[in-house]
Amino acid sequence: MERLLDAHSKQILQEYLDHLPEFQEKAKEIYDTIQETFKKVGLIVASVEYRVKTEDSLAGKLELKGAKYKSLADITDIIGLRVITFYSEDVDKVASAIDRLFVIDWENSVDKRKMLEIDSFGYLSLHYICSTEGFPYRFEIQMRTILQHAWANMNHDTGYKSGVEIPIYYKRSLSRMAGLLELVDDEFSRIREELADYRRRVQALVASGNLDDAPLDGDTYRSYLNLNPFRRLNKNIAAINQAEIQEVSLMPYLEVFQSLGFTTLGDIDRLIKNCSEAAFQLSSYQISLTDLDIISSSLGPQNLCIVYILINGGGTAGLRKLFDTLNGANESNEMMAEYIMDQAKDLPFMNEKK
Repeated sequence: MERLLDAHSKQILQEYLDHLPEFQEKAKEIYDTIQETFKKVGLIVASVEYRVKTEDSLAGKLELKGAKYKSLADITDIIGLRVITFYSEDVDKVASAIDRLFVIDWENSVDKRKMLEIDSFGYLSLHYICSTEGFPYRFEIQMRTILQHAWANMNHDTGYKSGVEIPIYYKRSLSRMAGLLELVDDEFSRIREELADYRRRVQALVASGNLDDAPLDGDTYRSYLNLNPFRRLNKNIAAINQAEIQEVSLMPYLEVFQSLGFTTLGDIDRLIKNCSEAAFQLSSYQISLTDLDIISSSLGPQNLCIVYILINGGGTAGLRKLFDTLNGANESNEMMAEYIMDQAKDLPFMNEKK
């Protein structure tokens, strides 16, 4: 598209073309610096994007308001970066990191989150105009949440892209939608904060040993596993053959314990205290006459569950359900259940049950 540019604007555009490779190289360098910093400080964001303004985009800008700029250095968005966060409070964390990396032109930076009237909704974003040592041109970094980003794109497409003034009732609809997205952003942050508080309380309960007060769920169980509750049993089992213990994830047993009706970590703790001897008996019968020199760390909890099921009259059906839960429904689980029943029938804990 041919642009009508005056001599001054053409001079600025030529300066841009002369330095275009430098802009492209610097944009990638800034992007890499931001990504490396986020990784170093453990800041997780949805995405980081960068671009260098195209020749046509710059020419369009100069056509409209070229007289505003004395030189290319006055145009602050030749290089543009955008950081998209999951949560609204992370925008400020990103801003803090950016502030430490670059020199911020505070006079020309804009926090659009603070510009709206109290009874209006709309585009929310934080824009920093930045510079870095050894590079004479400024660049722009936009920071906003995923939902703010979605709103900006939708509003651009519906409100501005056509260049036609839209009726007031459509503007009101867009404003209501912006309010809803802002509310959702706030709710996500609130839920995140409450979940973090919950996890801290759970970890404190586990650490203090108040296991009956800790409900059995993914967070509490994961914290409980950090205490290695099955380690003693597994070490005793491994000692039968002087075997090594291969560590595997014990998270699949969360569903097993829940299917047994356990509702707190205290239920698992009592299982370990009450059934470890019987689980050791079963393990000894299974491996003492073998040359097995490696056992899985899941053997202890598995045999605890087997013993619990048998002591409580679950029989073959209960064992089948256990193996279905661990391995997925399969006909071979019935054979395994019958085999375990045959192994256990003459063991001391089964006689005590009788």
